[in-house]
Amino acid sequence: MRALRNPENVAGMKRFGIAATNALGLTTPEIRRIARTLGRNQALAEQLWKTGIHDARILASLIANPAEISRVTMDQWASGFDSWDVCDACSYQLFDASRWAESKIRKWAKDKREFVRRAAFAIMAGKAVHDKKAPDEVFLAWLPLIEQYAYDERNFVRKAVNWALRGIGKRNATLCAAAIASAERIREQDTPAARWIASDALRELRARQNKI
Repeated sequence: MRALRNPENVAGMKRFGIAATNALGLTTPEIRRIARTLGRNQALAEQLWKTGIHDARILASLIANPAEISRVTMDQWASGFDSWDVCDACSYQLFDASRWAESKIRKWAKDKREFVRRAAFAIMAGKAVHDKKAPDEVFLAWLPLIEQYAYDERNFVRKAVNWALRGIGKRNATLCAAAIASAERIREQDTPAARWIASDALRELRARQNKI
């Protein structure tokens, strides 16, 4: 990874709101290519995470094993989130497949740290896309949590809340109707964040409902 260091990419990361204080500047295809050569390796993933290097932590999220990662490790990694891309890499494509996903959603949604709270809703979004066998009841139970935190005006939180709401609504007709009703209740909260979340979600979900 150090051999692929690219200072120009590091400078460009900042334009996308990515923390790059300790980064090598590898591209996503480069990191994914390395991950494919390594395969799942939880022990190595934890060693990579401890380096604190941005790119190494992205790689860690790709090779970590959702069946092996512990609750303690998930909390440790979440506490180290300092950028949306690392948060999403872990939450959307690793934590969502862990057996601890539900408990972390409930715990992290209450956390006041921006990227920890974002992680809760990114896990919801990941489950909505990846867990094809989960019953509707799982997602219906998360809608009140989405409504509860729709007030949070921090950019990376409100976007994740919106992401989770839209992801749930796109699973099927039943959840689409439920997500639309949830978005309408969010709009009634009448805060800047709630209005944005509701407006953006309703635009997509109503269009989808008309096609179902």
